[in-house]
Amino acid sequence: MKKIFLTLSLLALLVSCASKKDIIYYQDIDDRQFQDINIIKPKPKIQVNDILQIDIKTLDEVSAIPFRKQPGGQVGQMNMQPSMVMLQGYIVNEFGEIEMPIVGRIQVNNLTRDQAEKKIRNKLDNYLKDPYVSVRVVNYKFTIQGEIARPGTYDSFDPNLTLLQALGMAGDLTIRGKRDNVLIIRTNGNERIVRRIDLTKTDWMNSPFYFIKQNDYIYIEPNNPQVKTAGFITNVGTLISAVSFLTSLALIFVTIR
Repeated sequence: MKKIFLTLSLLALLVSCASKKDIIYYQDIDDRQFQDINIIKPKPKIQVNDILQIDIKTLDEVSAIPFRKQPGGQVGQMNMQPSMVMLQGYIVNEFGEIEMPIVGRIQVNNLTRDQAEKKIRNKLDNYLKDPYVSVRVVNYKFTIQGEIARPGTYDSFDPNLTLLQALGMAGDLTIRGKRDNVLIIRTNGNERIVRRIDLTKTDWMNSPFYFIKQNDYIYIEPNNPQVKTAGFITNVGTLISAVSFLTSLALIFVTIR
């Protein structure tokens, strides 16, 4: 009976073990040469259903007020909740257009932020002297699921959010997460791109997947021990309790006999 207990205990220990190479991030970072960040930094383009915050300024602030959807301007938005900022923004309609006060409809689909700012500024030149225009996407979001501390869909105002920051926002991978096979599904127009990232290495840091893009989906696969225990015994504590119970039950039967 003691042999059975020792065998089961050893099995529990083996199931729970993981080597350092499966857990530690960026193991080859000391030998990696990184590219200039500007080479891989994304230049996201405006898409249908994006929500844009557009700030307009001129030397004569009063003259700019009629052209603003938000009467308070940028200063009035600083203390707004993200949801309120989105409600005050311009939605890109199914035709790729926004509709601004006085100016009317402007086609912005598939433009970068700089291109949209220039196009809107050119429109405003007909009404205002030397207008300043700032555009940003305020419904920027990504989804992360699987073996992560806080799975869900996250909003961000940062167009240069990195994968590392996204994982940090979600509380990082659990100890049961597979670090060498993180799945990213990215939508690029009508195309879906699939990439698998090995977080124990750093080669992906020189790729476009170093940065998160609008509507990226990230999935953290469970590691092998977690898969093997799924539907049977989910943790070592439970396994040890089960072994103890079975051992006690066996001793009772031996004593009765």
